Amino acid sequence: MILRVGPLADNPLDAAARFHAEVLPEARAVLARGSDLTLVFPAAARDHRGWRLAAVQELARQYAPLRVNALSGAEAAGVAATAEWLAGAESITGQYLRLDEIGAGSVVSPQQ
Repeated sequence: MILRVGPLADNPLDAAARFHAEVLPEARAVLARGSDLTLVFPAAARDHRGWRLAAVQELARQYAPLRVNALSGAEAAGVAATAEWLAGAESITGQYLRLDEIGAGSVVSPQQ
């Protein structure tokens, strides 16, 4: 399942607090139903990477063997292509992938 996150604050601490208060319960509910999860965060500055990666890695550990990954970026084709690729990559979990906003879809999935 794909779960879109946001909007979040520009400040990493405020963004993390909102994620943990509002999004984390929904993410846990999805995982409790037995579904793999791909979180899609809005693009953000690099100082958000640490808390996002930590959240994704801990969810992946806690709910293994289900897979939890995260993408950052809003470009629809890139998100769709990467989510499709992740769905077929059964050994990849606990990853935070930052997508560019300029044509990532055609790089990940050349058929588009």
